[in-house]
Amino acid sequence: MTDIPKDLTAGTTDQDYATNAESGQILSRRLQHVLTADKDQLFSVVQDASGDVLLAALRNPALDEQHLLALLKRRGLGEIPAAIFSNKRLIESYAVKFALVRHPETPPHLVPAMLPLLYIFDLVKLCQMPGITADVHLAAERSIIQRLPTQPLGNKLALARRGTAAVVESLLREGLPNVVEACLDNPHLKEGSLYQFLSSAQATAENVSTVARSSRWKGRPNIRLAILKNPRTPAIWFTMFLPGLPAATLRDLLASPRLTFAQKELVRQASRHK
Repeated sequence: MTDIPKDLTAGTTDQDYATNAESGQILSRRLQHVLTADKDQLFSVVQDASGDVLLAALRNPALDEQHLLALLKRRGLGEIPAAIFSNKRLIESYAVKFALVRHPETPPHLVPAMLPLLYIFDLVKLCQMPGITADVHLAAERSIIQRLPTQPLGNKLALARRGTAAVVESLLREGLPNVVEACLDNPHLKEGSLYQFLSSAQATAENVSTVARSSRWKGRPNIRLAILKNPRTPAIWFTMFLPGLPAATLRDLLASPRLTFAQKELVRQASRHK
């Protein structure tokens, strides 16, 4: 029989071997208990620090949604989120899917498979949660935007008020008057996005007038300029916004190829008073 090298057994005593064997037996008994624990006992089990114990708990048929939600409130779970995702019975619960998506230790490559299964307003909630990683935030935002064309008007109005900057920008591009009006009050709406919208084909006379009446936006120089450069802007807004503009700005407006003859005539009249 080949002798075991001394350097592999150095410092190992019979007591060490006995201790290791005893530890193994204790773990084995714990795992057996976990596999047969009832529902009440499982609430204690899911607070266990041992990864082996938690993995065994996932195999217990008594483990249900409430146990998993309690487990997914913890940190330091290691491979547990991935193990839950791979278990068809455990992942059936909507609440568990949502808890997995928001858990920082869920592997990022698993998240895109769950996002299409979440309600659109839960995706909005996800984007607003502190601690969500940038990748999950971006993926949730994309999922919302992809669904916008098929949403009913009521949902679009709610999303216009509560959505992220990217969601609001996408809603503006649809050009629905009621939705545009709701977007203007969203605190995440950026001036640059609104400027681009006013320069687009979706900025109809009605939409331009909605922006021009907005107490939040109508006083901003860049927004006023975008309004005055739109060929669909009603004459009333030229009358309101042209007075007080510098002569150089008026000359730029006269040189704009986008303005109609009637709009340019209003600019000429304002220039004569300079």
